[in-house]
Amino acid sequence: MYNDIKLEKGLYNLSGKSFTAALEELDPSSAYAGTPLEKLDAFERQLKRFNIRINGQDCDCVEKFFSTTETAVLFPEFVTRCIRKGFDETVLNTVCAAKTVCASGQYLGCVLDDTETYTTTDQAETLPEATVTESTTATVLEKFGRLISASYEAIRQQRLDVFGVMLRSVGARLAVSVVKKAVAVLEADTTPITTSALTYDDLAALYGEFDCFDMTTVIASPAVASKIAAMDQLKECSANADGKLILPFGSELVKTSAADNDTIIGIDRNFALEFITSTDLIMETDKLIDRQLDQMTVSITCGFRKITPDAVKVLTITTGE
Repeated sequence: MYNDIKLEKGLYNLSGKSFTAALEELDPSSAYAGTPLEKLDAFERQLKRFNIRINGQDCDCVEKFFSTTETAVLFPEFVTRCIRKGFDETVLNTVCAAKTVCASGQYLGCVLDDTETYTTTDQAETLPEATVTESTTATVLEKFGRLISASYEAIRQQRLDVFGVMLRSVGARLAVSVVKKAVAVLEADTTPITTSALTYDDLAALYGEFDCFDMTTVIASPAVASKIAAMDQLKECSANADGKLILPFGSELVKTSAADNDTIIGIDRNFALEFITSTDLIMETDKLIDRQLDQMTVSITCGFRKITPDAVKVLTITTGE
């Protein structure tokens, strides 16, 4: 049971396993089916075990994690989860069709050559061919990270929910830097259509550029997104369950500072982009456990590759209105 688990630093250093995965092996969630604890994962059960409240009216302060040597082991996972939550709440998951975990710093994906016309084929004739080959150009993964300076004395009396929001904001900003790379990959080698002053007709023209794929998503900077939202044709449009504005032709408007003010990108997110990573978010756990918080580092090594070029179209605004 979760009350009998021995918490130690070594749980963070098991090859190929996260801290929560290591805990789950020792305390499987499946064992709690039909009990009041079935909605908690192994880490959350440890918070309950030691009565550490990370939100709500009776939320604890940071120092609660350091009341014993065992509870201190839980602190790096709390920090990582907060940063990951901020990271995952951004548009990154909205624009990627697939995620690949790569063991090295370079990645060779596959390339589909499917340019022949899809049409009927007479009997005894050879069918048109689509070929899949290994790419001749490797995607080089890059490291994105942040150094967070905060002494234990500065944060020990800080409520965990407030401190968690601060960490989520770091994750959100880190994700924006990653999304900038994704935007650059989407734009690269894509022939744009152009306009001198953005109108609804230009958006419709971008939509019309898609052939067998659909424009499920429109990526724009905050300034450009606000112009789109203010168009008369969008007055009757509503937001989806996630609060994203849906354009009249069914595309989700994604606002991100990773996009430039002179570019709008339309994609079919089911086919356009591959997210490649060699690591999950990485924290220096030993320093956190030992209360050496002066320099907390968080990083991720990743890259992007365009899977289907025809699933990406670009509109360039040559001059401002």
